[in-house]
Amino acid sequence: MTAATLTIDLNAIVKNWQALDAKSASSVETAAVVKADGYGLDAGRVAAALSKAGARSFFVALAEEGIAVRKAVGNDADIYIFSGMMLTDAEPIKQYNLIPLLNSPSQLVKYRMGMSEYPFGVQIDSGMNRLGMEPADFAQVREKAKNAKLVMSHLACADTPDHAQNQQQLQCFRNLTDGMKVRRSLAATGGTLLGKDYHFDMCRPGVGLYGGEPFEAANPVVTVSIPVIQTRDVEVGESVGYAASWVAQRPSKIATIAAGYADGLIRAMGNSQVFIWAGNKPCPIVGRVSMDLLTVDVTDIGQVPTHMEILNSHQTVDLLADAAGTIGYEILTSLGARYKRDYIGG
Repeated sequence: MTAATLTIDLNAIVKNWQALDAKSASSVETAAVVKADGYGLDAGRVAAALSKAGARSFFVALAEEGIAVRKAVGNDADIYIFSGMMLTDAEPIKQYNLIPLLNSPSQLVKYRMGMSEYPFGVQIDSGMNRLGMEPADFAQVREKAKNAKLVMSHLACADTPDHAQNQQQLQCFRNLTDGMKVRRSLAATGGTLLGKDYHFDMCRPGVGLYGGEPFEAANPVVTVSIPVIQTRDVEVGESVGYAASWVAQRPSKIATIAAGYADGLIRAMGNSQVFIWAGNKPCPIVGRVSMDLLTVDVTDIGQVPTHMEILNSHQTVDLLADAAGTIGYEILTSLGARYKRDYIGG
């Protein structure tokens, strides 16, 4: 028996990047966020495919992630580090030409004192209260930031277009940065979709590249195909799985397939209307999700295939996430190491 297969369509990621790029003016650069190992899909492969398509700037969470991306895309691209510069980051920043997004006045002062010949960016907290300089702090060091390669902030509510905080953060960012002769960035995927007022000099989509909301027009990127281990007939009144939580109401045929919550298929989805697909035919999960196994009602499909799919064009990461009470980001980044990985394109 082979492992479950995770198929990643790099061509679809490129098409999503191109579609998001087309939403801004030609003077606006579209970068790519490839943190968390390219949202769990291999940052090196993703970045290399996007670099071939024309992406020139990439964003990672940590310096260590930046090293993998640099090796994949060569020396010409800009690679920004959201976390700024931590104690052990000086050498990788120098060696791999990475650009920290400095998050506090003290980081900025230390960087200018010890690494003034290396490029840097600045991150402003315009209202999320997560990372970045507070507005008052940035106002005090604004002159020191005039040589920054990029000044950026991050929207907290861009997935909700009519949320009042979008306009509040936009105005805050403008108040702090208007008049600076430095490139600016405010929009990730949601901000890109909010329109030109949010685009400034660079948009930096993340989850939309990988087929996730709020980019509803995105091409699906991932397919998960799971081998069928066994089928069995279950009589009326018999239960399936832990805690006997599902009981057959009719004579049923149950397939057991080889993946579970150890593979990122979150246990909570067993309590919801998630389907496993046999071609174009949906089959409900029955019983609880186990560590390594799922049980599926295949009574109505006729011949049971050798493999069934849980992620595909019918059931995207966001549909699966909704059913599991989470978000598409968590589904993508939880897909584990046990999958056999196949790549299309790139």
